[in-house]
Amino acid sequence: MNAMSIPARDHPALLARCKADVWQLLQRTPGPDTAAALHTALAPEATWHVSHPVNELQGPGVVHQHLWAPLQAAMPDLERRTDLFFGGHWTSPPEGVVGHSPPAVRGEGWWATAAGHYVGTFTRPWLGIPATGEPVALRFGEFYRWEPGPDGGGRGPGRPGRPGRITEARVLLDIVDLARQAGRCLLPPSSGLDWLVPGPAQHDGLLLGASDPAPGEHSMRLVLAMVAGLFAFDGKNLDSMGMPRFWHPNMMWYGPCGIGSTRGVSGFQRHHQAPFLHAFPDRRGNGHRARLAEGPFVASTGWPSVVATHAGDYLGVPATGRRVGMRVMDWWRHDGRLLTENWVLIDLPHLMLQMGVDLLAPLDAGR
Repeated sequence: MNAMSIPARDHPALLARCKADVWQLLQRTPGPDTAAALHTALAPEATWHVSHPVNELQGPGVVHQHLWAPLQAAMPDLERRTDLFFGGHWTSPPEGVVGHSPPAVRGEGWWATAAGHYVGTFTRPWLGIPATGEPVALRFGEFYRWEPGPDGGGRGPGRPGRPGRITEARVLLDIVDLARQAGRCLLPPSSGLDWLVPGPAQHDGLLLGASDPAPGEHSMRLVLAMVAGLFAFDGKNLDSMGMPRFWHPNMMWYGPCGIGSTRGVSGFQRHHQAPFLHAFPDRRGNGHRARLAEGPFVASTGWPSVVATHAGDYLGVPATGRRVGMRVMDWWRHDGRLLTENWVLIDLPHLMLQMGVDLLAPLDAGR
């Protein structure tokens, strides 16, 4: 079933069903019945794409064996703290439109996204990161693609048939920050602030149930206009992007460990944009796996969503001249007129590996 065959009046109900099914899975993962929850919610051929070094997984049993079981063994009291949750329908725009995705990476369909932290007591090593015996907070970002069943995904009396299933997930974890909390700094100190990244200032990030699509359409237009500004860079002056037109003066940009968080457009430019453009001057969008909006929130991810040449020093690594791809996740919030917050995750261990540096090698050596 695709969106073109579904009457527009049914879209809110299907989005609500998508979010309900994904939210139900999130309430059980992590937890004592994680394996059963995965087998219930996932299609047998579901694919999981996770931060390096976990990477590609397929099927609920493999997802449990290689992601959840080791993580929960390291942090037996692990729990989820979700700050952002919303959904939408993604249809790749035609070629030439900002955000166009090549056919090979299109992910048309219903998606739900979540971001926040996993919190637990770090009692056993994970990925070579030594246990601390103390509480830690592992920042996460997740995108789930959901497909309705033959009956439209409904359940209950009078609605026979297979229910909707999750067929794909994209998961980024701030592994570099977890190592920092354990006293192992894998990158030079962040230029910005390393802290427990907060949720939305208005505490309104959990969008459960049905919603009016109109506000999300406005949110998407605002973010796409801002993205178009990013690619209007003249190669000389950051002001050529016109970012103050889109961002609130007191905006917050929450980057991953290694970059850190910043405040205001000038902070964003100083701590992230200028170093990034110095290192990757020819960066370009590579199309997104999903981009969705609901209410005042927008989210996007790509695998990769940015490709570039490593032409300048970045996070302590001299230029290599190599082509790299970046696994990225973004979530934005606006106040009706301007963007106020942007949560960003980048798979830095995967990026660094392409630049010839295995960030996790020192941890492996210490096992």
